[in-house]
Amino acid sequence: MSGNPIPLSSPDIGEDDIRAVTDVLKSGRLSLGPQLQAFEAAMAAYTGAKYAVAVSSGTSALHLCIRALGIGEGDEVITTPFSFIASANCMLFEKAVPRFVDIEPATFCIDPAKIEQAITKKTKAILAVDVFGYLADWETLGSIAKKHGIALIEDSCESLGSARGGRMAGTFGDCGTFAFYPNKQMTTGEGGMIVTNREDIAVSARRERNQGRDPENAWLEHKSLGFNYRLSDIQCALGISQLKRMPEFIHKRRQIAEWYKEELEPLNEHIRPAPVQNGVDISWFVYVAHLTARHGQKARDALLAHLRAHGIGCNNYFPPLHLQPLYRTQGHGEGDFPVTEKIAERTVALPFSSRLSRAEVASVCRIVKDGILRL
Repeated sequence: MSGNPIPLSSPDIGEDDIRAVTDVLKSGRLSLGPQLQAFEAAMAAYTGAKYAVAVSSGTSALHLCIRALGIGEGDEVITTPFSFIASANCMLFEKAVPRFVDIEPATFCIDPAKIEQAITKKTKAILAVDVFGYLADWETLGSIAKKHGIALIEDSCESLGSARGGRMAGTFGDCGTFAFYPNKQMTTGEGGMIVTNREDIAVSARRERNQGRDPENAWLEHKSLGFNYRLSDIQCALGISQLKRMPEFIHKRRQIAEWYKEELEPLNEHIRPAPVQNGVDISWFVYVAHLTARHGQKARDALLAHLRAHGIGCNNYFPPLHLQPLYRTQGHGEGDFPVTEKIAERTVALPFSSRLSRAEVASVCRIVKDGILRL
């Protein structure tokens, strides 16, 4: 290892964030208090959605969306195999079936042209993912969903702040979800959010996040099956403070993406900078470069090992979901989704956070260059 380690991601916590959390700790109202309502109102205002429901994680947000839409045992939901596993697992929680559809090579998002051939009488929804901050083709997806009378769920857990035509990520479908894990654009430590313009989805999510209790009912009156998916006032206070800084975070991350592009351009024969999506104001989640076609997974894994040996945080974003052990047991295997597999075997996620300096980006890219010369 040479120099100081550079982690793959790190949260950007300021003094105002710390003060906001401390104030809640001093208040004695740590959960289901005023900070919860304030955070939801702030998130609704930020995204332009009518309703926002704070929950314990992006995964729980997806799960409650599935339940609110009445998706259950034997139902099918079309989704992408190029994502974090929660976007498919949320269906399994309700004994529904993920139906994977391959992705577009330019955006890494689900390919609308391949969706209709996957729709069956059991299809109840499309759950598409805004991967890495890129936006799926929601206009086309919406047309397909309307044509077939099925729901549209937007997994924007990686894309808070991205927008197209002035419309914010998370607001294109029947409901959208965000996540606030420490590697996201903003964080509440752990946490998530559902946004929607449908009152029925908001009512269902608010009830089921709190053990099946309606807010107006007695504490021990349970109307339906529910879960402990609450987000504490401590986390909501941090979320309010962090949300105020989103323009700063987005600006910093775009600058860092530009630095990476400049540093990686001379290596274009071997590794390509993360692409920019035309027409989208990208809120970068991670920075994923791609080895060129002359290199395969063996070379990618060697490069990752070289980076880690020099204290550089990195990863392969994402291993295909259909090749995860859980989904192999359901009959999936190599060759099922060739675009996903081809892209996934060459991805290199490099250190990325709003705290990264120009010197650190240059240091990372020097080690990338050294590793490529060894391939």
